[in-house]
Amino acid sequence: MEINQGLSDKAKSDLLMVDEAKKGNEKAFAGLMNRYRDSIYYMLLKMVNNPSDAEDLTIEAFGKAFRNIDSYTPRYAFSTWLFMIATNNCIDFVRKKQSSPVPFDQGNEGMDNITSNIQSDLPDPEETLINDQKIAILRKIVNQLKSPYKEIIELRYYKEYSYEEIASELNMPIGTVKAQLYRAKTLLYNIFIKTGNR
Repeated sequence: MEINQGLSDKAKSDLLMVDEAKKGNEKAFAGLMNRYRDSIYYMLLKMVNNPSDAEDLTIEAFGKAFRNIDSYTPRYAFSTWLFMIATNNCIDFVRKKQSSPVPFDQGNEGMDNITSNIQSDLPDPEETLINDQKIAILRKIVNQLKSPYKEIIELRYYKEYSYEEIASELNMPIGTVKAQLYRAKTLLYNIFIKTGNR
């Protein structure tokens, strides 16, 4: 990879890590994540004003960036590219949230609306069965993961532990928990695709 001479030293060192990440080097992924996690998180926190959403959006931003890392070209600093992905992802998240308003300010009429929405949103027995089957398949796939990926997925999504609780439970730094959670999700996705599920 030809390094753009107009880049700062930090941006040049990022490019070396990106090069390693493109080869699948997990330390390079973790290094990039550790370098930018806090600044991405605080930028997103300002946008959504909710720490839990900001955490999830931070992980998603890194997930998208790492999945598409081969499409990154050093015309811009890696940080610029990463912040753009994080910002766009956050804007999509905010739009989706705003597009489902609940009409509370319409007196009884609004309440009827809410009741009918709740009734129509309940899955029918067939949907419930399909969802149960998907959950069973997903659990089987999670069980195929090696340690510590399996434990991290179980703690985060089955037991709904915070990143701090997972770090303390598994006795590892939070940065490692987040990097491995991202890796676990990628492994899950790849297994899921291979088994013909979507």
